[in-house]
Amino acid sequence: MGLEQAPMPAPEIPEEQADTGKKKRGSSRNLPIAVAVGVALGAVVLLSLYTIKEIFLGVVVLFLGMAVWEFIRAFDSRGIRIPWVPVMVGGLATVLCTYFWGTTALVAGFGLTALVVLLWRLPRGQDGYVRDATAGVFATAYIWFLAGFVVLLLAAPDGADRVLIFIAVTVASDIGGFFAGSFLGSHKMAPSISPKKTWEGVSGSALTCMIVGGILLPWLLHGHWWQGVIVGAAAVCSATLGDLIESMIKRDLGIKDMGSLLPEHGGVMDRLDSLLATVPVVWLLFEVFVPPA
Repeated sequence: MGLEQAPMPAPEIPEEQADTGKKKRGSSRNLPIAVAVGVALGAVVLLSLYTIKEIFLGVVVLFLGMAVWEFIRAFDSRGIRIPWVPVMVGGLATVLCTYFWGTTALVAGFGLTALVVLLWRLPRGQDGYVRDATAGVFATAYIWFLAGFVVLLLAAPDGADRVLIFIAVTVASDIGGFFAGSFLGSHKMAPSISPKKTWEGVSGSALTCMIVGGILLPWLLHGHWWQGVIVGAAAVCSATLGDLIESMIKRDLGIKDMGSLLPEHGGVMDRLDSLLATVPVVWLLFEVFVPPA
């Protein structure tokens, strides 16, 4: 009976370096470059969203593909071999089918992709099977499946407005948290996971999210202002949890950022973490408050 090599423990990251790229404060972050990149991304999203929906869908698929590839490379650095072919192909097919056939396609596509991931890993043998197959299913669920809710929002007759509100309240969480945390932050929220996240920053996120939701939902979807406030409050909770989940994943893998494609922001996945965690929450509240015609 052969000996299996025990996985190496993830290296510890100093607290001052452990935070994600999008939360760097002060001199460690070039704010003008960060703002310029953010504005450029926002312009791409808005132009594609309010021209032809299918163009925005293509933008979404492109960013998701890059995020999945960052995920695969990050896991590979710890010896975890995600079966990338079924994850990429199955995830792409799931998202595209969801646009045309809705929630049935999303659920069925995820289930079939997960099954193919488990089967795809079989020929490589038993060593590391559970580790690799589980990581593949996790990547499929965390990125492709959650992103499917963005496609569900987009597919509605007023889908562009729904997507805009979802993105706006999530981005408001980042912006409000950044400024409140930078100028007022002193009480650490989860120092063992994300050392620079403070309760003051979360409070700023909450206030900004609720204001943005309370304005945009009645304006664009003709709901009530209080419904928008609830959407904003739920969004700040999910966005904060998304940040913490991503931080925990990176700490376990022993990396600082998922990638370096976006200057002063890190990787694509570093930008999507709060969005992916927020979109199913917003989709559900929209279904309750302002269901599609």
